[in-house]
Amino acid sequence: MGFKGMFDLEKHYAFYGAYHRHRVNVLMHTLFVWPLFFSFLVLFYFTPPICSLFFSVPPKCFLTSHGLLLNFGFFLALLYAVTYVCLDWKAGSLAALLCLACWVGSSLLAQQLGFSLAWKFFLASQVICWAGQSIGHGVFEKRAPSNNMAQAFVMAPFFVLLQVLQTTCGYEPYAGFNRSVEGKIEAEIEQLQSKTPSKKKAA
Repeated sequence: MGFKGMFDLEKHYAFYGAYHRHRVNVLMHTLFVWPLFFSFLVLFYFTPPICSLFFSVPPKCFLTSHGLLLNFGFFLALLYAVTYVCLDWKAGSLAALLCLACWVGSSLLAQQLGFSLAWKFFLASQVICWAGQSIGHGVFEKRAPSNNMAQAFVMAPFFVLLQVLQTTCGYEPYAGFNRSVEGKIEAEIEQLQSKTPSKKKAA
């Protein structure tokens, strides 16, 4: 996949959409995907500031004085934000603001919890959120989630937001997007269904 293909929104969104059609499964992901991202940032708050490896940060810096560290959690949120803006600058900008809000909120929460409670918060969040999504796939979608890790961890928060925007206000990144991607989703589903009988025969 070339650089252009990495940011092919229709292609990635169609692949995601093929695994997230049932409204209950979509709701489960809407409820649990962003909290998963948030819980990772809470845990990553306790990683050392990456910038300190290259230069010293003044102790009275505005960010550090408020407990906002430029650590792995910050750069992860920044990576997600930049990726989303590259996919679609309008919805991506909103997603980037959510990433920033998650980083700030997780940093403030992590300070209050301390590591001894933060890792328990992280573990509980992971169990609840993954369980909810698994129920959505197994009980309602009746299709196992994709094994595409980039989809699961990087793209999912943005696609959840995009689905909400489409449902609530008919948002399109550009004219004709929804019609075009719907056709590609149907093609993806047909391809998935065509593979199922051959697996049963092989078993």
